[in-house]
Amino acid sequence: MKNKHLILSSCCALVLLLLGGLAYHFITKHYSHYHVGSVSSIVKLSNKQTTAQATKKITLKTIIHDSQKAVVQIQVKNSDSETIGSGFLYDSRGDIITNAHVVSGAKTVTVKTSDAKTYEGKVIGIGQTTDVAVVRVDKMTDIPPLELEAKGNVQVGDDIIALGSPLGLQNTVTPGIISGTNRDFTIDPFKYHHVYQISAPITHGNSGGPLIDEKTGKVIAINSAGMEEGNIAFSIPIKSVLDQVTDWSEHPQTINGINGSMTQNATQQETGDTLKSDAEYLIKYFYEDLSTHDYVSAYALLGSDWQKRVAYDTFREGYLSTMKITVDNVTGSLSTDGKQVTVIAKITAQELSNNGETTDAKYQVTYTVGYENDELKIKTGKGKAL
Repeated sequence: MKNKHLILSSCCALVLLLLGGLAYHFITKHYSHYHVGSVSSIVKLSNKQTTAQATKKITLKTIIHDSQKAVVQIQVKNSDSETIGSGFLYDSRGDIITNAHVVSGAKTVTVKTSDAKTYEGKVIGIGQTTDVAVVRVDKMTDIPPLELEAKGNVQVGDDIIALGSPLGLQNTVTPGIISGTNRDFTIDPFKYHHVYQISAPITHGNSGGPLIDEKTGKVIAINSAGMEEGNIAFSIPIKSVLDQVTDWSEHPQTINGINGSMTQNATQQETGDTLKSDAEYLIKYFYEDLSTHDYVSAYALLGSDWQKRVAYDTFREGYLSTMKITVDNVTGSLSTDGKQVTVIAKITAQELSNNGETTDAKYQVTYTVGYENDELKIKTGKGKAL
């Protein structure tokens, strides 16, 4: 019996050995021409989600870029003056937090987004002694709002970022620190209690913009006032006004009759200089999107004819080996009919080679920018190496 078991075991082992040899021969013969080598995850990955995760790292630059999408420039016309301020989306209703002094007495409120879209807004809540207000734009509900930090665990020395439009310069970033807390003062008719003192300067146009915690990317306060002497400014903690702005959002007040829709006939309303400035800004923003590997936002800036010619996947793949783009110079010239702008820019692109090294390449690019369905779009483009 033992001999039979020994013979059977030996036969099984021989059969397995024979099958293993045949399998090895088959694999060697049929797959020997395939080679496995290391590839760049940035250049070669085909899965969109994996590529985005690999290329878009969470850095200070990406925090700023993502935050800017929800930060707006607010242009206000009163009976006898015009002012510029800032604001930021805080909920999914298209509600924008800003300062009361920015929209006080407004006859019209125009909101301009980071990608140069222009809307009319309506004030749905405004403080009488607290310098905070809420502007609603119904057409901005598809834009993700900024995340708020309502706990208020802020310490002196914390790194912060102030975003806004000082002196009308849209999407300006000013870094600094929390230099003091619990400051109290009055600028009639507003009373400021327990506000943050910051080292980032705030000037005309900054008011109403968000103060962001550099570590978390969350809004901790509303930039509200600045001193003319020295780098001293003040921001209202979001925790102290959140209940009030939430109540306005849930129970809107009727303050002005503007309907909050896209500004109509924008090309006719804007002067040539403004259209030229917006077109130049749009090209810079396009390359900022590409530098942060936000290909979706960059592609959305292209006109419909361009998107019909070039699919998104093709567009994205064309920039996967580009690590960073710097706009060295940009100039625009208005067309004779005043409806579009030719923008010429010189750029420096940091590109990844096949061997994993980066090199700088310079290009001159020419774009045609104009309105399409009341939105400013990049209609055509071409470039050449310098």
